[in-house]
Amino acid sequence: MRILLDECVLRPLKRELSNYDIRTVVEMGWSGKTNGELLQLMAQADLTILLTTDRNLQYQQNFQQARVAIVVLIAPSNRIPDLVPLIPKARHVLETISVGEVVEVGRS
Repeated sequence: MRILLDECVLRPLKRELSNYDIRTVVEMGWSGKTNGELLQLMAQADLTILLTTDRNLQYQQNFQQARVAIVVLIAPSNRIPDLVPLIPKARHVLETISVGEVVEVGRS
């Protein structure tokens, strides 16, 4: 499992997921790419999960065809203090998600 941290997620969140093979859009040199381009690039780079805060992404793309899974962090903002409390649930989802799935992770 290789994870891509979407451009809309602040890079310091990567530290919270240090036990995963995780890259950022910026590290990959993919800043400014459209979602469709990003999914194609992910497939070429063997990245299988996109971690994002973009709630609309799941309605815009075919993830089964793209061979990726999406984890959407649902928080009041994309600020680190709002996202860190979601990490324990996100870790569980990262261990169980399958290609083509879109799973929203929020506070319950």
